[in-house]
Amino acid sequence: MIDIDNFTPATVYTIYIASTPDKVWQALTSAEFSRQYFSGFAVNAELKVGGAFIVRTPDGALHIDGEVIVCDPPNKLTVTWNVNWPGLVEKLGPTLVTYEIEQAGGAVRLTMTEAHDRALSEDILEGGRQGWPAILSSLKSLLETGHPLAVKMAPPQRMLAALKAMGIKTP
Repeated sequence: MIDIDNFTPATVYTIYIASTPDKVWQALTSAEFSRQYFSGFAVNAELKVGGAFIVRTPDGALHIDGEVIVCDPPNKLTVTWNVNWPGLVEKLGPTLVTYEIEQAGGAVRLTMTEAHDRALSEDILEGGRQGWPAILSSLKSLLETGHPLAVKMAPPQRMLAALKAMGIKTP
């Protein structure tokens, strides 16, 4: 088990969704929902502390390999979020992702935090800073309208260049 007190937020996003905490929780933890708003990626979570947290690519390959650290449905989920690129976790350390779901009047406030146990360059952080807003916006759209956003994007070139310079092989 990792010591989450050693992690510092690098990125925090807060959005408001016209939905319920239970529906937001289901969207964040279900392969069926995540495929719709997360560009075909499927979240598979064993919803208990110590449970597996896995994200698979649209073709079924392992993309994220993690562990559930905090599981308090439908209020809070904290997981390790380790991208399955050779050498990445060894050189950059684990990533900790926390979703906090709170009722906010007739809506839900979803706060997503990406934290790290060491300082990372702005170039490395650019991947999450480009990806998370698109993913969370698509989730919001899906829950509010029944249709996800069609946001297609590749990993940022400056992040890929920084990883390559560190000797990390990327797809």
